[in-house]
Amino acid sequence: MVAVETLLIGVHDGHLTYRAAEESLADNEHPDAAARRLAGFGPPFGPPFGPPVNGRLIHSTSWRFDGGRIVLTYAALPDPDPATAQRFPALGATTATGTALNPSPPHVDRADVIAHAARHLAFLHRTDPAVAEAALEHPPLWALLDAYQPDVAGPVRPLR
Repeated sequence: MVAVETLLIGVHDGHLTYRAAEESLADNEHPDAAARRLAGFGPPFGPPFGPPVNGRLIHSTSWRFDGGRIVLTYAALPDPDPATAQRFPALGATTATGTALNPSPPHVDRADVIAHAARHLAFLHRTDPAVAEAALEHPPLWALLDAYQPDVAGPVRPLR
C-alpha cells in the first residue's frame, strides 16, 4: 500500500506552520495529482514545467516505510489557511539517520519529516530557478524556510 502525505507549509504570526493531509493512493492516480488535491491546489496550471502561479509550489521531499506502507511526502506552499495550522517544530529538530547498510531509521517522527522538508526547500530555493521564482511571491515564508540548513537526502560534497 502507498499513501501520499502533503505538508501544507505557511506562516502565521511570524512563525512557520504546517498542516498534514494524508490518504492512501487511489488506483491509477499519480502521486503528484494526489498531493495537489490534498493541498487544495487543483489541477496543474499551464504546461507541466511552466512557471509557478501565485507562488504555489508542490515538491516531493521524502518517502518512508511506516506501518506496512510506503508514505510519499510532499511539501505544498503556501498554506491557504495557516491560522488553523500547527507551529513548526523548533529549528534544529532531530533528524532521522540510518547507516550505510540500513539507510532507513527504525522510526521517523513527524518533526523529522518536517525538518527534512524545510531543509530540502531551503536547498531548492538556492538552486532551482522555478522555486526561487515562486519564493518571490511570499518573502516572509521563504525567509523563515531559509533559516534551515539547506540539504538534500544525504550529503552533497566531494568524496576527496
